[in-house]
Amino acid sequence: MDFWQRYRAIDARDTRFDGQFFTAVRTTGIYCRPSCPARTPKAENVTFYETSAAAHEAGYRACKRCLPEAVPGTPAWNLRSDIAGRAMRLINDGVINRDGVEGLASRLGYSSRQLNRILSHELGAGPLSLARASRAQTARTLLVSTKMKLADVAFAAGFSSVRQFNETVAEVFDMTPTAMRSTARHHPSGTASTSLTLALPYREPFDPGVFSFLAVRAIPGIEAGTATSYARTLRLPHGDARFSVEYTGVEYSGAGNGTGEGATVKYDGGPRGRPLVLTIGAVDLRDLPALLSRVRRLFDLDADPVAIDGALGADPRLSASVAAVPGIRLPGALDPQELLIRAMVGQQITVAAARTALTQLAAAGSPSAAAGDGLSRLFPSPAQIAEAGPELLRGPRRRTESLLGVAEALAESTLDLGYGDDLPGLSAKLLPQPGVGPWTVGYVAMRVIGAPDIFLANDAAVRNGIRALSGDDSPITRTPGPGAAPSPDFREVGPWRSYATMHLWRAAAAASKTAVSRTPAAHRAQPTKATA
Repeated sequence: MDFWQRYRAIDARDTRFDGQFFTAVRTTGIYCRPSCPARTPKAENVTFYETSAAAHEAGYRACKRCLPEAVPGTPAWNLRSDIAGRAMRLINDGVINRDGVEGLASRLGYSSRQLNRILSHELGAGPLSLARASRAQTARTLLVSTKMKLADVAFAAGFSSVRQFNETVAEVFDMTPTAMRSTARHHPSGTASTSLTLALPYREPFDPGVFSFLAVRAIPGIEAGTATSYARTLRLPHGDARFSVEYTGVEYSGAGNGTGEGATVKYDGGPRGRPLVLTIGAVDLRDLPALLSRVRRLFDLDADPVAIDGALGADPRLSASVAAVPGIRLPGALDPQELLIRAMVGQQITVAAARTALTQLAAAGSPSAAAGDGLSRLFPSPAQIAEAGPELLRGPRRRTESLLGVAEALAESTLDLGYGDDLPGLSAKLLPQPGVGPWTVGYVAMRVIGAPDIFLANDAAVRNGIRALSGDDSPITRTPGPGAAPSPDFREVGPWRSYATMHLWRAAAAASKTAVSRTPAAHRAQPTKATA
């Protein structure tokens, strides 16, 4: 977007751009979200910034009226595969908190000086400033949403000291942490509880079908899911964690903050709608920023559904599905290594068969220190899979050997993948591995790095989905000439083909259920192979 496109967005107070850029006003010294209800400033007094960190660097403080930190993030970090986008994915995951700028630069293959120069040029702020802004956002969320002690908030947000925490909150928000906590319109109840409960902002519309996607793939003892909830244990850098997310039936009731046990949810400054409520049952506070970031990635909460649906709905094959299911989300990954293993197990078999195989493999996992609510184990680490896998894995020998080989490579760090990768990098790392093909790379890219423009041409469920939606079973490689029918690889809806894939998978699943329900039990065919 150029200056005038952004200016028109703030003049219209368009909420879908909240978090995608920030508006700084020279005459007031503050920065706002695009939908700030204050009077639109004169264009000559406005500067737009890609990140809140850039506004901080320029000397602006956050608007107390519109709370620019209380919004979803930008989808740009998944759309952008450059160094800036990759760096932001890692910063949001807490890499700087754990490994410092040198650790971030090393993961990206640059020196810290080069990385600082690139990010300052692209985003208006260096890595330390970007990490500081992320900490400030986490701190604000915890201050207004929980009754945690201020010292605990400081360290949970990633600050190295309470003094640093106090100074940052005062500089960014122009108020003390205590004063910020007092701005919450709703405070948690005084009931003692060891869990944290937060409302997660997102852009509407939101399709809760992502819960069903996760639920049918849930591994007993590690995950549990329904059509409106999901819970699991997972391993984080400093220890085990357990969380649950629920798409509640409680309607938005104003710009308040926080929840309490049994209390009405007050959705934190986002769009009107049903909030997503995150309950963290157990976590090392140092891992809290990483957990929040990964949960947001899992449910694709920073997506821009209006832009996505607008592009997909223009395709005649998808228009009816988009109208029926607005705001479809692209499921992410809580653990990149785990996702690769699950993708390999699920190749060329049904979702149900993959779940059975993964349930057997889960026996190699260890009990979780964060056990509770019926969840007791962790997904096995690559080292545990390499050791116990030969006894637990079933199927063709070559596929088992390939899976064990990848697990061993992950355990020995000769193969490494994560949120900071891009598609070419993932391909270079994974394709040389025996048993890993283009489908696996594409699926991992969709779920680990949130790559928005992946089309899995050889996926059986994608082909079934195309037939279900349009009746078009043309070869996937056919390229139409001028004025011909839409291309079979859906290139017209780029860069959102991953979301088109989600619509096709859903259509295939619905068609399969319909076919089964109409077929007498004695004559029902075996299920069609589909993605894991």
